[in-house]
Parts: sequence; C-alpha cells; structure tokens
Amino acid sequence: MKKSVFLGTLAATTLIAGMASASTLDDVKARGELICGSNTGLTGFGAPDATGQYVGFDADLCKAVAAAVLGDASKVKYVPTTGETRFTALASGEVDLLVRNSTWTFSRDTDLKLDFVAVNYYDGQGFMVKKDLGVSSAKELDGATICIQTGTTTELNLADFVKSNGINYTPVTIQDDAEGQRQFLAGACDAYTTDASGLASLRATLPNPADYVILPEIISKEPLGPVVRHGDNQWGDIVRWTYYALVAAEEKGITKANIEEVATSTTDPEIKRMLGLEGDLGAMIGLDKEWAKRAIAANGNYGEIFEANIGASTPIGLARGLNAQWTQGGLQYAPPFR
Repeated sequence: MKKSVFLGTLAATTLIAGMASASTLDDVKARGELICGSNTGLTGFGAPDATGQYVGFDADLCKAVAAAVLGDASKVKYVPTTGETRFTALASGEVDLLVRNSTWTFSRDTDLKLDFVAVNYYDGQGFMVKKDLGVSSAKELDGATICIQTGTTTELNLADFVKSNGINYTPVTIQDDAEGQRQFLAGACDAYTTDASGLASLRATLPNPADYVILPEIISKEPLGPVVRHGDNQWGDIVRWTYYALVAAEEKGITKANIEEVATSTTDPEIKRMLGLEGDLGAMIGLDKEWAKRAIAANGNYGEIFEANIGASTPIGLARGLNAQWTQGGLQYAPPFR
C-alpha cells in the first residue's frame, strides 16, 4: 500500500514537472510558426484585408513577436476568437499568444490563470448612437436598447453604470463586432457600447460615419494588452520585452527606415544593448542578439504601428492620448534595457 502511494505520488510529481517544463518557445520554434489569437474582425486592430491577410495594430504585435523569435514577421497564423472563446483558446494551448483588445482584470489574471504582460492600448468603455437619436449623454439612455458583446468586461461595466445612474435598458447580446454592426445598423439597438477604440473602429466602417456620434462618457478603465498562459515565464518575458522594444524604439527615435543607420552609428549604451551591439540580452530570454532589432524592423516602432493602423490620419482617427509616450504626457513607458 505504501509503495503504491509512493509510486502514485512520484508519477504525479513527474507529470507536474513535465507540464512545468513545457516551453511555448520550443513549440513555436519547432512549428516554425506563431499561432496568435486575434479578433474575428476589428478594423484597425485585427482583421483580414482584401487578400485575407490579417492586418492591424494588434496583428503587428504578433508579427513583431514572430520576427523576434523566428526571424520572419510573416510566420504568423491568426486564429479568430470571440469574447467568449478567446481565453479558452489560450488556456487550452490552441494559440500561443492572445493579442485581441483584451482587458487586464484581477480575475482574468488570477482565476483564469493568465498573464497580461503589458498594456499596448489604454482604453475605456464608451457609447455610440445615431446622431438623429438626439442623445448627447449616456445618462440619457434610460429605456434604450443597447447592443453589448457577451463574455466581456463591457457587460459588467454597463451593469454597474446603469445601476449607479438609475437607468433602465434592454440588452441586445451579440457575439462579435460584425454581428454588433449588423444589429446596430438594422436598428435592433439604440446604442452600441464597447471600448472607445472599438467604437471608433466600428464607426469608420459604417456607410455614413458622420451620422453617428460617440458620447462623451468613458465609464471604465480598459487596459488592453497581450496575454499568455501562467507558468511559462520565459515566453511571457519574450512577449513583454518584444513589446517594450517597440515602445523604447519610439522613445529613442529608432524607426523602420533608420534602424540600420542607428545600428551602425549610435553611441547610446541602451540602444546598443537593445539592438544586440553590446552584451547579450537575447540570451537571457532564449533568443539571439538581434531579436529586438528584427521586431522593430518588422513594422516600425510603437508610434509607427499606432499611426499606420489607428492614428489620426487613418479612418479610425484615434489620437494618441494616454497612449502617447511618457515624455509626451502619456502612459507608454518602457522599463530600462539593461
């Protein structure tokens, strides 16, 4: 009896040790492809283009990680996920990484056993209505029907907001942004609520964007960012520091166009460490010396990626706001590369 208990304990310990030693980095390298959980289609953030290739602000972070790890930004397979399926897809190992405008919360970080490694977009929940509804504030939505995605923090935030403001409403539940757009356009709901960035994305794709208004209230904090599984710290470090390499590159003035010139002429010690010209930061996370250089070269620094996909000159038209560099009054701030 004692012997069988010992063997059972040993077997369990071996199994746990085997699970702990599983490496996402090894899996990605062996596969030769990064599997990135993405949105089913959120214009500007993650959506297939006319050729079926995923593009956008979030998609570019997946490409930067692929460039850092595999040396090729195109080695990404995008798996579309909904608000309800995204975390299951990550936890089950269906995807290596989730970059899908997902909010960092206490329960997701702890109860779901996930790690949010950074915040790539500081956001907040808002409301959009048709201009002819004649509403200028979310507090005037008493009696309204409101489209809302299931499996999101948006549901909970809305419940808190209407309760605290004495508002009665009828929810119209949707699975994803595409369904939300259809329902909103069809008049199934008076208002649509989601992250303000998502509202800007949705409005840009509507037939007559000027006919819709995003109301002034922001009712929550929505720190959006890339997510990995608990327990694989090396992989979490790779994703985290790939993202911060993009942020640091903007701060240091390194762009996709000038990165080779900077690499040959810089005297900045931190840039030298980041680009692999001095020391070997890459070895500390299981990569080579030029991992960060490749990540930046893929689609540029954080600011370039922002402006190309969702910035003021795009149909999405988002200002940097809280997502400006810390030196410009924003919250984007890379820890030191040393």
